[in-house]
Amino acid sequence: MLFIATFLRRVYLSLGELAWSALLLILAIHVFVSYLLFFVAGESDLVSNPIDFLYYYMVTATTVGYGDLSPKSGLGRIIAIVFVLPGGIAIFTAVLGKLLTGIGTVWRNRMRGLGDYTDRTGHIVVLGWQDGQTHQTLRLLNAERLAKEPMSVLIAKDISENPAADCADYIRTERLADAEVLTRAGGSGARTIIVRGANDDETLAAVLIAEDHAPHAHIVAYFSDDRTAQMVKQLRPRVEAVGSLAEELLSRSARDPGSSEVAARLLSVASKDTAFSLPVPALQAPLRYGDIFLNLKRRHNVTLVGMLSNGVTDLNCRDAAMLQGGETLYYISGMRLDPAAIGWALLGETS
Repeated sequence: MLFIATFLRRVYLSLGELAWSALLLILAIHVFVSYLLFFVAGESDLVSNPIDFLYYYMVTATTVGYGDLSPKSGLGRIIAIVFVLPGGIAIFTAVLGKLLTGIGTVWRNRMRGLGDYTDRTGHIVVLGWQDGQTHQTLRLLNAERLAKEPMSVLIAKDISENPAADCADYIRTERLADAEVLTRAGGSGARTIIVRGANDDETLAAVLIAEDHAPHAHIVAYFSDDRTAQMVKQLRPRVEAVGSLAEELLSRSARDPGSSEVAARLLSVASKDTAFSLPVPALQAPLRYGDIFLNLKRRHNVTLVGMLSNGVTDLNCRDAAMLQGGETLYYISGMRLDPAAIGWALLGETS
């Protein structure tokens, strides 16, 4: 008796909440009873083939009414009028309404930062929100997003709705250093994580969480104190710590006029002379840096400026420096090169 009472209570709750299980049960019962009634009424054209009956039922329930299948007898038409048509339309309307409500709920939850992007890969996660600066960062990232690259995910505190819906998905959190939230943002599959907290302490805490829970992501963090940035560079070599360059640009521009303009153009997405990076794949044979320099210029019209090798960045490499594969090249160009589209063996040709 206890089992029956529990079962009936669950049925009652499902019907009261119009759960999907209840809707599907009602639909199945209505289809079966409709078929049975037409069978009793002798409507052989409708019930002889189950596919034909389901086709007739759906056409009737959705009020399309093609007319190619219909009851022939008076009793069959009464059954259609009294039972099939009103019941089918009611069930179809309920299913459609619940489906639209579910879609709307998912969309509202995503806008409010309650979405789940755990399975997303190859995207960029941005931790922290500063009015103006972060939105501009997200716009720049979105402007360079490749055709198959997923949208970036923003993690921010105390924002009721997505502040950058045009260029990023959004997850709301109470604190940036939250492993569960980073997981929900797809941190484990992210290609890059950008961290900029309200202060350096918050940024550092979020960086430590990102290191532990996003082992394959490149981590970029902004610190307002250059000493903190330098400390992170020394203690956390995996993290690209970025500090303020204002003082350096001021002093350099005073000695070398136009230096700030050069730096701005190298970092601007809108500029025709922008700095990009190019990962070097596994090579069949070592290549000379000087040969790559000349052939990249001749074949792709880009200017090579340096490379990262064994954790050391050299922006004035010797021509005789050898590349074995695994290095990162830095170049200036108006467009990003696809590493897979480059004939690396051809870059080693000497003139």
